[in-house]
Amino acid sequence: MTIKALRTPEERFANIPDFDYPVSYVDDLPGYEGLRIAYVHDGPEDAEHTFLCLHGEPSWSFLYRRMIPVFLESGARIVAPDLLGFGRSDKPAEQSNYSFHFHRNYLLALVERLDLKNITLVVQDWGGLLGLTLPVDEKFRARFSRLIVMNTGLGLGRGMTEGFKAWKNYALSTPDLPIGPLIARGTPHLTPEEIAAYDAPFPDPSYKAGAQVFPALVPVEADMEGVDVSKQAAAYWSETFDGPSFMAIGAADPVLGTEAMTGLRKLIKGCPEPMIIEDGGHFVQEWGEPIARAALKHFGDL
Repeated sequence: MTIKALRTPEERFANIPDFDYPVSYVDDLPGYEGLRIAYVHDGPEDAEHTFLCLHGEPSWSFLYRRMIPVFLESGARIVAPDLLGFGRSDKPAEQSNYSFHFHRNYLLALVERLDLKNITLVVQDWGGLLGLTLPVDEKFRARFSRLIVMNTGLGLGRGMTEGFKAWKNYALSTPDLPIGPLIARGTPHLTPEEIAAYDAPFPDPSYKAGAQVFPALVPVEADMEGVDVSKQAAAYWSETFDGPSFMAIGAADPVLGTEAMTGLRKLIKGCPEPMIIEDGGHFVQEWGEPIARAALKHFGDL
């Protein structure tokens, strides 16, 4: 099946602040032929550690610009993909093109194409909903060694809060979602240029199908796509995972703040006491430099 997709003009990314990293593209991943996928790729390919940085809704890899320099400082390799529908990646035009497994399988295909190994998985929001399930597949399990987890969860089909329900309904009913201002609402230190960078991938509402529908895809009901693999992931992280982990929590996040993350921490075997960013909002990577340094110190990388 051919998927109609939009491609953000490159000039939209001409003035992105503090994000001058090499960008690579692939358009022939199995099952995704013709869809161009973008990812930041920096650091030595033979580095001991590869940091796979997965963003969520409605952001893009730009969200990691405060953490990437610290990871590179440690000598690591960085791969930060843009999910389909976001950032520099192509944007399927119809909401019906988007699904949990459509995005999960794309990430698995990208990991396999790049042959990523000794991965430090770095996740937040949808980056965690998807990323935390990747090691469930046994042929990928050995590729993952460490975890940095921030303001996210697993889609275990246990219902949703009123706050999340309101966000889902707002996103679905607002074709021209104000992406930059939405992110800025909980991140008051963003500059106008940074807010514009979050708007850059979306020249007009026709590019926003993914941003609109993603909240409705979170596996919050027992019969939703993604619940089964998320339950397998919960078992993996609590019973099988034996690597080091680090958790940071933006405590000002009203949906995925301290309470939600405390529940997730109980599912991650050996997860230490979290780093609490008291004024940190949902997009806690915007407080990312001290988080990255604390994580690398915990791992013994710095």
